[in-house]
Amino acid sequence: MVTVGDTAPAFTLTATDKSKVSLSDLAGQRVVLAFYPAAFTGVCTTELCTFQDSMNRLNDVGAHVFGVSVDSPFANGAFAKENGIEFTLLSDVHRTMITEYGMTFENFVIDGYTVANRGVVIVEADGTVGYVWTCESLGQEPDYEAIIAHCAQ
Repeated sequence: MVTVGDTAPAFTLTATDKSKVSLSDLAGQRVVLAFYPAAFTGVCTTELCTFQDSMNRLNDVGAHVFGVSVDSPFANGAFAKENGIEFTLLSDVHRTMITEYGMTFENFVIDGYTVANRGVVIVEADGTVGYVWTCESLGQEPDYEAIIAHCAQ
């Protein structure tokens, strides 16, 4: 798992509009990566809707939020549309990013099915990891106020 002070692993993932998003495109900006196990599930819906509700505060402190799951761009797009999520959701269908960031959760619902663990990584403007949180159980949500406070520093 990445830890505070590490250089954030590079990634290029597909967004819901099928565009590619790379960490290198965001150099010089603070990036909040909100990893979630599965679109259309209860806690994931609450988590991403809470991030959406916090977007004005996060934008005010210059943070760029991305949701990351192993769901397809089509599933993420339907999920975003149904829930009014306006920030970009990224699809890590090959599980490369969740592996490199140490955000895998094994045997989700089905033996052998790997999804993103619920977690938050904040990549600082200089490309280093400045904040890491992972859940103790998938039913746990992040401390949104702590995330906003970190981004406001």
